[in-house]
Amino acid sequence: MSVEPFQLDRMTVSDVEAVAALEQASFNDPWPIESFIKELSSNQLALYLVLRHQSMVVAYIGAWVIIDEVHITTLAVEEEYRRRGLATRLIEALIEKVLPFGASSITLEVRPSNTAARTFYEKLGFEIYGCRLRYYKDEDALIMTKQLLPLP
Repeated sequence: MSVEPFQLDRMTVSDVEAVAALEQASFNDPWPIESFIKELSSNQLALYLVLRHQSMVVAYIGAWVIIDEVHITTLAVEEEYRRRGLATRLIEALIEKVLPFGASSITLEVRPSNTAARTFYEKLGFEIYGCRLRYYKDEDALIMTKQLLPLP
């Protein structure tokens, strides 16, 4: 399989329409487009990245950088581009961007029923650290964390 060129960029407001469409296609309870606009325009903790293929947004990741913790808020890859390492590339790029600022851990929530996502995150070194009751409309969430720096 040939390596396809993908361009990594910070998400901008001009990406929001494509990102919101991908969010709609990927999740049962997607964020509305206004949430992405608000994140980019007024959340100083937010860091959002996109991957483009031939100028089209095919994957994105969003996170909040809170002191030394990075919290992944959302991550999605277009269905036809899945299983090509794009989600891994986005997480690695996010980590690369936050490490110089002292980030020591990265965390996220995942549905217990989403075994594919859980397996993916475990392969990247995330571990289950807890549970958020009734996090989703229909299900609790597992809190998964990856230590970026050794614990003191």
